[in-house]
Amino acid sequence: MACCGLDEAICALISIFHKYSSKEGDKNTLSKREMKDLIQHELCLGSKMEDGDIAALMDGLDQDKDQEVNFQEFISFLGALAMVYNDLLKGE
Repeated sequence: MACCGLDEAICALISIFHKYSSKEGDKNTLSKREMKDLIQHELCLGSKMEDGDIAALMDGLDQDKDQEVNFQEFISFLGALAMVYNDLLKGE
């Protein structure tokens, strides 16, 4: 069965999450360091973000305040990011 574009995109997002979540600690969550690495290496805007910006973003994402980002929190982040990208693309 051939994959469709959206299926491939979802699989890529899952793969990227686990690529970084498996670096240290709990393999199903992103630590602050893992999230910082993901942002800096997987998002064009990541290299422009200061450490304080990433820390504030992490605090906002960490809804259960366990100092880690689980997959559900990561998906919420991606939804918000998609909204920002949509707004930027509509403006072009």
